[in-house]
Amino acid sequence: MTAATPGTDPASSPLARLAAEGATGALHGHAGALYLADGAVVHAESPVVPDVGRRLTAGGRLSAEAWEEAVAEGGPDYRAGRFLVEHGRLSRGELELCHLSALFDAAYFVLFPPDSSQRAPERFLKEARHWLGPVRPVPVPLLQRELRRRGDLLRRAWPWPEVDTAPVVPVPGAVPAGAPGAGPTCGRRAVLQAADGVRTPVQIARALGRSAFTTLLDVRRLAAAGLVRTPPPDTGPGAGPQARRPLPAPAPAATVEVSLLYRIRDALEAL
Repeated sequence: MTAATPGTDPASSPLARLAAEGATGALHGHAGALYLADGAVVHAESPVVPDVGRRLTAGGRLSAEAWEEAVAEGGPDYRAGRFLVEHGRLSRGELELCHLSALFDAAYFVLFPPDSSQRAPERFLKEARHWLGPVRPVPVPLLQRELRRRGDLLRRAWPWPEVDTAPVVPVPGAVPAGAPGAGPTCGRRAVLQAADGVRTPVQIARALGRSAFTTLLDVRRLAAAGLVRTPPPDTGPGAGPQARRPLPAPAPAATVEVSLLYRIRDALEAL
């Protein structure tokens, strides 16, 4: 199965309706949940992607003990995030950036599950809240625009989504050893180093504690460069991804309201 791609998809309809109603609660689906407060998305979680805690601890920014303390002490009052800031574990900016990245990452997979047999979220639990607590609400139109941008990035990088769910298999000798400036960027090189022919892109993302979407994008770019093997296409004779063709230049990123955080996020995705 391959991932759906954002666009004018009915998957967004329940979310748009809840936003218009100014709803508060959790919208659940097969691939996770979106949490809303007064119609804005305040948190997203999915087992497919690393959560805030995994990102902070895998990167060495927080110890596992510090994260567990925040969850235990602040979680029951829905203020685990605030606990980290108040006790000097993170700055407010660090928390917002990590939360924003995790929110967009999870929302992509909640609304467009990797397994196309899974339905988009429809079950809404009123007044449900997440234990992390509010950090920075994201308006639903902005979220939808960001998901469309991500879908466009994936298609432009490598238009065959079969690589999204298949094991990542590096091509032997594709990257010259010790050649400065040759081969992939450091982010893509990390993906190649973690690829063992068994792990899928999202499994690599969890192992590295990095964005699942960024890892998908890295894998597609590696496929376009011929550095990882591509699986056979799902359907249609002669439609295999092995047929190389010129790819269009990436579209410019959409203008966004939370400008500073988004510029930092885009810079991280480009690594």
